[in-house]
Amino acid sequence: MITRELILQLQKIAAPGRVREKEILASHSSFRTGGPADLFIEVCDREELTKVMDLLAQSQTEVFLLGRGTNLLIGDGGYRGAVVTMCAPAGTETALNRVEVDGTMLRAGAGASLLKIAMAARDAGLAGFEFAAGIPGSLGGAVMMNAGAYGGEMKQVMRSVDVLYPGKEVRTYSGEEMEFGYRTSRLKREDGIVLAAAIELAPGDKQAITDRITELAQQRKDKQPLEFASAGSTFKRPEGYFAGKLIQDAGLKGFRVGDAQVSEKHAGFVINRGNASAAQIRKLIEEVQRIVLEDAGVQLEREVIFLGEF
Repeated sequence: MITRELILQLQKIAAPGRVREKEILASHSSFRTGGPADLFIEVCDREELTKVMDLLAQSQTEVFLLGRGTNLLIGDGGYRGAVVTMCAPAGTETALNRVEVDGTMLRAGAGASLLKIAMAARDAGLAGFEFAAGIPGSLGGAVMMNAGAYGGEMKQVMRSVDVLYPGKEVRTYSGEEMEFGYRTSRLKREDGIVLAAAIELAPGDKQAITDRITELAQQRKDKQPLEFASAGSTFKRPEGYFAGKLIQDAGLKGFRVGDAQVSEKHAGFVINRGNASAAQIRKLIEEVQRIVLEDAGVQLEREVIFLGEF
């Protein structure tokens, strides 16, 4: 429960201006939708995160841990609870978004963007993380869901992951112990928060690494509707199928609900053409699921998380 006393306690922990009431979440979501959160809290290091989460747990306040909002559809009514983020504003360096290189190992905080990590690897002449350079989002969310693209995924490069559990316990898991699978890990079923990870790469030619990142960026530009707000691939890949092809075969390319649309460039993407409400986007996603199930007998599973009040 959020009280004035709780807010004052939180303000003593976090840096000035980083505990805010009624923060509009649209600016923190790649879909550009979302009403106000009761509380929005930016934390800068492990100590702040631990203390903030402990206070919120004691007050029985509902909490959502927000990365860069790239896999999220936030309701127009906002979120009744506290949104906590380790992702500092652009250009701000904190302990939770720092990237450090040690030989062939990169150690990065959970709030670091995948692009920042990919650029650090490139600059150090380390190969193996190029696939992630164009994936929007932060390391914490990417580890939790084993994000991947173009034949690469997090499980291929994770040496170890530090995880914070309720009660302030921190455990370090090996990559194998993280139990990575297709868009999942042990953290999809456990109440743990990624703090940092050690990423193991291999020595490579800096120019070759740069060329590969550029090549993948061009492929994304050519094939994906990057000019519109979206949450990336809307659906998981069904076993034996491709979501985009199923949607296209069902005649849904370009299908709209208000300003929400199935992309005409790539049917696996639902986009906001500019003024779509979260409710319109949600209705469109659910209609696509219904029609594809009727047309092909395949139940599409969302990659996008629905959060808050619609």
